[in-house]
Amino acid sequence: MRFGLVSDPVFLRHDIPGHVERPDRLRVIAEALQPLRERFSFLDLPTREATDEELLLAHQPEVLETVRELTLRGGGSIDPDTQVNPFSDQAARLAVGGGIDLVRAVVKGELERGFLLARPPGHHATPTRSMGFCLYSTIAIAALACRDLCSRIAILDWDVHHGNGTQDCLYQHPGTLFISLHQSPFYPGSGYLDERGEGEGQGLTVNLPLPAGCGDAEYLAAYFRVARPLLRRYDPQLILVSAGYDAHAKDPLGGMKVSTEGFAQLAALVAEDARATSSGGRLVGFLEGGYDLQGLASSVAATLEVWSGLRALHPEPPTRISEPASRVLNQAERIFLDEVSTA
Repeated sequence: MRFGLVSDPVFLRHDIPGHVERPDRLRVIAEALQPLRERFSFLDLPTREATDEELLLAHQPEVLETVRELTLRGGGSIDPDTQVNPFSDQAARLAVGGGIDLVRAVVKGELERGFLLARPPGHHATPTRSMGFCLYSTIAIAALACRDLCSRIAILDWDVHHGNGTQDCLYQHPGTLFISLHQSPFYPGSGYLDERGEGEGQGLTVNLPLPAGCGDAEYLAAYFRVARPLLRRYDPQLILVSAGYDAHAKDPLGGMKVSTEGFAQLAALVAEDARATSSGGRLVGFLEGGYDLQGLASSVAATLEVWSGLRALHPEPPTRISEPASRVLNQAERIFLDEVSTA
């Protein structure tokens, strides 16, 4: 298997003192991947800065102007959670450009799978604003930039926070199924069952808002009961994953209880569906959140161990989940399973 990893030293230079989204996140991941590199030959791929034209696929010009102007001034705050320093615009553009090229390489068959190890993350950046630690909507731009090669793309977001930016960038888009498993109610205050998409994207937004306290069983149940049937019916030609790990039980920002093994099982399920659909096994992960360093590093390593084929897992549906989560999934099944479009 040809498996590409994308990272860049500039990602470490986006450094806001005291911020939880810090360079150490990538450092501990690199350390955790060393034992895997001794067993598997990951391909380290170069990055490039995304162009304005590429960023404008998802964002209004004022988003680019705000980030650029603050960066040129030496840094500043976009909102209380989202700051930039002199290297932030370059880092975010390298993340987007590297993500686009990685996805295109997978779609073209030059690689079978890949993972973008970048920061800042992207899934909260909307068409009109950067927010939630995110400057540009990395995964949404990558999906839009590859439309000439791929007419049906599925994005699964398992970050603890709803991927509002990805949703908003693709809400009226006909070629992307977006499925988000997230804690609710929680930041950013979106991601409810009735957010379904609009226009040509109607029915292609699927939110699974899980109550705080959910763990492996609830996440696996959400995948087996709702995400898997929708993915199989939509039959994507490519699956992208917003791989945030702040639903980990140790994470200081989230209120979920997913274990490292739970993330490995989610990764295995996605890989099964990539093989079972027109994706033909094609799968690309984009690093999003995850702020407990140990939980983040071990979970990324577990994901890559499964996706590279170093570990075989065959998860089974859980036999028991919490009643609050069961109520959400019962409602989601009624809403979604008969209505997803493949247009």
